[in-house]
Amino acid sequence: MLLTLGGEEGVSRVYADPAKRLELYYRPKDPYCHPLCANRFPTTTMILRVKIKTRKKRSDGMKTESQASEEKVTMEIIGVVGTVYKFQGMSDFQYLAFTHGSDGSRISLYDKVLLTKPEKEEFFHQDLPLYIPPPIFSRLDNPVDYYYRPNINHRDGYQPPNLSSENLIGLSRARRPHNAIFVNFEDPEIPAEPHPAALKNWKKLCTNPIDSHVEQEMIRLFSIRPIWSRNAIKANVSVHPDKLKLLLPYMAYYMLTGPWRSLWVRFGYDPRKNPEAKMYQVLDFRIRCGMKYGYAPNEMPVKAKRSTYNYSLPITLKKPVPQAISVQDLTQGLAASSILGSKKIPSNKYKLKDSVYIFREGSLPPYRQMFYQLCDIHVDSLQEIFKRNDEAETECTERDGWCLPKTSEQLRDSMCLMIKQIIRSKRPALFSAPSTSADKKEQLSYESGEEEDDEEEEDFHPSEGSENEMETELLDYVLDDTQQPDPMDESRTET
Repeated sequence: MLLTLGGEEGVSRVYADPAKRLELYYRPKDPYCHPLCANRFPTTTMILRVKIKTRKKRSDGMKTESQASEEKVTMEIIGVVGTVYKFQGMSDFQYLAFTHGSDGSRISLYDKVLLTKPEKEEFFHQDLPLYIPPPIFSRLDNPVDYYYRPNINHRDGYQPPNLSSENLIGLSRARRPHNAIFVNFEDPEIPAEPHPAALKNWKKLCTNPIDSHVEQEMIRLFSIRPIWSRNAIKANVSVHPDKLKLLLPYMAYYMLTGPWRSLWVRFGYDPRKNPEAKMYQVLDFRIRCGMKYGYAPNEMPVKAKRSTYNYSLPITLKKPVPQAISVQDLTQGLAASSILGSKKIPSNKYKLKDSVYIFREGSLPPYRQMFYQLCDIHVDSLQEIFKRNDEAETECTERDGWCLPKTSEQLRDSMCLMIKQIIRSKRPALFSAPSTSADKKEQLSYESGEEEDDEEEEDFHPSEGSENEMETELLDYVLDDTQQPDPMDESRTET
């Protein structure tokens, strides 16, 4: 049985990842064998070793044994089991690669369709019966009832209604009552106050001193700095993510495009009219990797936050779901001690490290793609790049904001060289090859602050923002996926 489960190594690999399912193959060497999947469950059971010793009695010296006997039972606890795998689904269909002979016998096709060694060209030109195995029979391994509805028979003279946006079922999800206000760079005006529904939602939820304290902390942050990213806020205020979704629309509006895209701006503050807002612009920085940079993606010390290799087919009986917020967290506060004297929740339970929004010299970013505001880049040489036109800003553009053209490109080049030097110091074996003229030129460019002239300028589309991880924050606030609402239209947020 252990062989059909993938061996001890395969079972250990599945056990190490709580999201994976244990697969049982009835024919491990058959690539067309559909596995039987087991789901993981926590348990509190014990493994017992039970021994039963039987002692039979003889009757008065006679050799024949009597029916009476003595039994002695001993038990020993070997260990405790905390996780079990249960096979609760169907094994589904098993597809075999065979054909019927002239006499009705079944002939296997595995030797003709499976490549076990390099073959000559004649192997691929042989005549074979049509064999197209299905990729999958069902996406679920448990029975599901399909409640089919019968066709509707209309009366004579029935005319179907005209299709319109009001009665057409589109590819949109349910509206979300977070009531955030979105602003594009080209919009003429910016909102001066939150939507009434956002104000009502937060006041309804803010019912304890802890929530009032969080609100005052947010007011203090936006008074010090009018523009914040959500990661920067989460690194300065300890607040539950579900509460932050309701508090942010009450404090600021969200920029969709431009140099402040994916940032939250204080109501009434227009960064397009204030040159001092240059220091709050966002920089989309991604660590470059590849052979020309000296290291491959899998050799980088910074791992990707998301990976497509961890994808599994949705055939689980019980999918892992995110932990839902409890009613106690929403009503009693997240940093308050329980009335019953339970363990006190730490005040910084939901705080992030400042490395999620601050770039420092000599330290690696936590992720391969980061979004820094210029004021959070704590490197003097980098600040000199975007401060070259301080007090001489003339125009705010959608691509460069209040900075000089190509400022973002120069910042990225300098930051990538810093990252490369850090990786070289941590993993010198990756850069053991002798330095080439290109490396010397790259180092000279970093030291002098110059930029190569032969670099082609990237195409820029002003109406488009970066399709990146940070902008998935929109999913928490967008009311309709298929239709972008007007940020100044108050009627869009009604639920």
